[in-house]
Amino acid sequence: MKGAKKYVSMAVCSMQNSLAYRFSYIMNLTSGLITLVSLFYLWKAVFRGRTEMAGFTWQEMQTYLLVTFFLGCLLSWYSEGRISGKILDGSVSLDLLKPLDFQKARFAETVGSLAIEGVVSGIMITGLLGATAGISVPHSPLVWVQFLMSTAASVMVKFGIVYMTGLICFWTTGSFGVVWARIAVTNLLSGALVPLAFLPEWLQKLAEVLPFQAIVHVPASIFLGKYSAPDAAGMIVLQFAWAAVLWMCGKWMWKGAVRQITVHGG
Repeated sequence: MKGAKKYVSMAVCSMQNSLAYRFSYIMNLTSGLITLVSLFYLWKAVFRGRTEMAGFTWQEMQTYLLVTFFLGCLLSWYSEGRISGKILDGSVSLDLLKPLDFQKARFAETVGSLAIEGVVSGIMITGLLGATAGISVPHSPLVWVQFLMSTAASVMVKFGIVYMTGLICFWTTGSFGVVWARIAVTNLLSGALVPLAFLPEWLQKLAEVLPFQAIVHVPASIFLGKYSAPDAAGMIVLQFAWAAVLWMCGKWMWKGAVRQITVHGG
């Protein structure tokens, strides 16, 4: 319990930082909103004169965009920047001296900021749902429970990918290219850019065997009722399995990094 209290304190501190540096978060949120509005009008033009495309109606696509926005807000670029920043500015050397697990500490910080970001984005989504007609919202309590479980797993999977991307900075002199490459691949193969159903068949099959679909595609599909309850349960189990695999991969990368650590800029 004593060990856990340290990570809880870090999560609380991260929440306070999110509130203290709210301008940065507001800018990230504004960027996400601009992207959401842009995609809304893009897909509205695509669906003009059509009732359905790739198994999606226009109402379902609107819902998909809102769910994607919500999931994207739960783990912002700010969380990712803190991991790579510690490595590049040399402050990671101080973390090596602390009686804390680096990976658990970064996850605690992510959960702390997520608490603020999740509440804010949740309020915004509720407002957008109320202002937009024809949005598909689940009426089954079971679907809501499965969606929330899937969302929790989504955050863990995304953290695993983001964490390993940050650790790559041990072998680079900058994070810009690495982070943007990660964002590009994640957005495409998770369904954040376009639903996986719109991708070529070979790319769909590739996405289905990679962990990225667990970030957006699975929770959004559950929310839209694309899965039956048993299938949704199976996908949630798969999400948590990917989260565990990525966590172990992150531990392996960390051990390899600290053996040949080169601190840049510090």
